[in-house]
Order: sequence, then C-alpha cells, then structure tokens
Amino acid sequence: MTLTAIDLFCGAGGLSAGLEMSGFRVLAGVDLFDAAGKTFEATHPHAKFIGKPIEDVKLEELFDATGLQPGELTVLAGGPPCQAYSVYNHKRGMHDARATLFRQYLRIVEGLKPEWIVMENVRGIYSIGGGEAVKAIKAELGALGYVVKEKLLRAEDFGVPQERRRVVFIGNRVNAPVRHPEPTHGPGLVPFTTIKDAIGDLPKLQNGEDLGSAGYANPPMGDFQRRVRGNLVKVSNHSAPRLGKINVERIKHIPPGGSWRDIPFDLLPAGMKRAKRSDHTKRYGRMTWDGLACTVLTKCDIHWGAYLHPEQGRAISVREAARLQSFPDWFEFVGSKTEQYVQVGNAVPPLLGEAIGRTIREIIEEKQSASMAAE
Repeated sequence: MTLTAIDLFCGAGGLSAGLEMSGFRVLAGVDLFDAAGKTFEATHPHAKFIGKPIEDVKLEELFDATGLQPGELTVLAGGPPCQAYSVYNHKRGMHDARATLFRQYLRIVEGLKPEWIVMENVRGIYSIGGGEAVKAIKAELGALGYVVKEKLLRAEDFGVPQERRRVVFIGNRVNAPVRHPEPTHGPGLVPFTTIKDAIGDLPKLQNGEDLGSAGYANPPMGDFQRRVRGNLVKVSNHSAPRLGKINVERIKHIPPGGSWRDIPFDLLPAGMKRAKRSDHTKRYGRMTWDGLACTVLTKCDIHWGAYLHPEQGRAISVREAARLQSFPDWFEFVGSKTEQYVQVGNAVPPLLGEAIGRTIREIIEEKQSASMAAE
C-alpha cells in the first residue's frame, strides 16, 4: 500500500516530516518562502518543491510533479498562514486577505480530489467572526463531498516538549470514520517530554555564538534524544542570537522559572517600569529543566516570551528551538539565522504530524481489513 501526500503551505516541512515518519510518501510541497523551500528541498529530496503563491499554482503542475491523476492522492495537507487568525494579531478578522487563503486550499482539493484532507491552524481561528472561518471551511469541504471534524490538539500530548495548541481539521470523501489522534503523553501515560529531555545533551553556547557543526555534550539521555539524534555524531544550527549589553545584564538576575519581575527596577525597559506585576507573565522568562517550553514563535525574542536557556546566559539557539518543536537533528535549516527561526516557529511539530498521519493510516488499514473480511 502506497500512501501519498502533498503539503501546501509546507514551510520547511515539519508536517511533511511527521507524515513521512508515519509511513506516507510526500510527493510535493508548495510555499512562497524561498529559504523554507531550500530547507524543504534539502530534507525531502524525493519531493518536488513548488515555490510560488498558492493562487499561482496550477493543478497541472501538481499532477506533473507527482505523476498522479485526480482521486489518486491519499492526503492533501497544509495550514494556510495563521497570522490572520492568531490570538497575537488583534486586528484579525475574516476581512484579512490571508484569512481567505483557505479558499485556495479548497480549489486544490476540488481539483486533486484527495481521499483525505488535513488542515492545521491556530486556536484563534475559533474566535474570528464568531467561528465563521471554521463553519466556512467545514461547509465548503462538505460541499465537495468531505466529512470533516476539527479538534484542538495539544502538542505536548504527543511527546513535543512544548505547550502548543493547534486546531486540526481531518476529513475524507471515502466513507471512512474520522477521528483525531489520542494522547500518548501525560498523566497516566508516558510522561511529558521536558526541556531537559529535549535539549540537555547539546553543547554549551555563549551569547551570540554559532558553533557550526559541533559534537554533542553528552551521550543521548532518554528516548527523545535517541530518536532526534539517530546515528549523528554532530549537530548543526546550534546558533544563538546576540543579545545586547543591557539585556545580558538584565538576564543575570533571572533564575530558572523567573521572568522580568526578577530584573532590578532600574534595569527594566522603560515600558515595563509602568507594567503591573501580573502583566506579561512570560517576558524575559527563563526556562526550567523539568518544565515544558512556551509556544515557539517565529522569533524566540526574550522580550516576548520565556526563551532564556535554563542555565546559560543567552536565548535558545535555532537547534534548541527546533528540538522543542521535535525536529530531528538531521533536519538542517537553510538561510539567515532570522529565517531559520521563522521556519522553526511556523512549523507543525513533526511528532504532532506523525500522530495525525498514524491515525489516518490506521483508519485506512482498518477499512481495508474490513473490506477484505467482507469478501
């Protein structure tokens, strides 16, 4: 059985990596971010990358790239850019042009006629227009013959060492059940993957330092590190942003689990001197080894979140951010350091993608077994 996938809005390929980890073969990816496209090509050499806005992608290009005919693709995946839906964007709304990009996804669905669809987005999509976006997506996919369900999934429930909430739409047109993956980690299950589990084996790094390709600090500790390291003996993208002199001085005062509240008043940024102690709970936050990371964004900016290393006097490196997103170490990010952080932050965590792909695969296999038994 060959399970195939195309990833629209693929970015660097986090969802693609997860689908492949669950047994799918990703045949093509579409995105307009050039640096992410180079990463996708390097990490998915068997897939065709189409670098252009989705509205310019013709169905013929996808058929030519994959060798498939309408109705033959197993899964069409992708998450339209989330900025219009994000709770961090207070101007969000259905009038935002980016909020209508899902219609381009629907155009591709109508043309390719995949058996299954997967759409991923931020939880803010529930609130815009009183749920208008969610209703529109389900209604329009329903008009194309797809039974669709959506659910808010927590990445940490699937082994990702990070608090991350994403709305995942799963549907099919082949009269199969639709269900979402069940948690594998948490109370009563496998313990959550902690920050120590995720990055505790990486070499020490100074503020602003780039180690290039460097050996690991320790042998792998635990299943997560063994899995992300595989057979590698060196790690790449272990490069930290350079904090300015004033920030270096500020973070000296912040203990593990601490935040801007631990910075002496005279060192605080002017705006934060007027802040309430209950405000901005994660700003200038320092991680704890035994905790989960806050949501990894496109900038691991210490002014906006808890992105300080648990022990070292710096913000987390690109590789540490990638580990917190559950990317394997062989996944090397291309482009400037800024572009690398964007690729990491925009991605679907591969372990979450794997759980989604595994669930769809199980349903397909169950349906095939039932069909064979009935013959």
